[in-house]
Amino acid sequence: MTYKILIVEDQLLIALHIEDAVIALGHDVVGIAANSQDAMKYAQDCEIALVDVQLQDGITGPTIGAALAQSGATVLFMTANPDLLGEGVPGTLGVISKPIFDLELVGAIQFAADLRSGGDALAPERFKRFEN
Repeated sequence: MTYKILIVEDQLLIALHIEDAVIALGHDVVGIAANSQDAMKYAQDCEIALVDVQLQDGITGPTIGAALAQSGATVLFMTANPDLLGEGVPGTLGVISKPIFDLELVGAIQFAADLRSGGDALAPERFKRFEN
């Protein structure tokens, strides 16, 4: 199944790398957002969101993730600062720490897609699932 994926990442090279992985897995990128205002423009169009915590407008990733989850998206955080998420963000899947290796990135995207489709999913090794 193909999903519409939003990438919320303020470092362009990292965002483009994630975009390449999303496309290689056969999914569609609905947008790349570097801040909360841009991310929310895609809220109704995305089914899965890959969200960094610290963006151009500060530590807005948790708020973005919660809002996207509330609008029905499957949200997975990718961040170098997982401690900023505490015990988790309601409605979101969990977090994987940066730097993310290529196989982990592919695994994280596939994990979110598998959960979204209701299938069995194998989380990447360094993935921390939230207890929501």
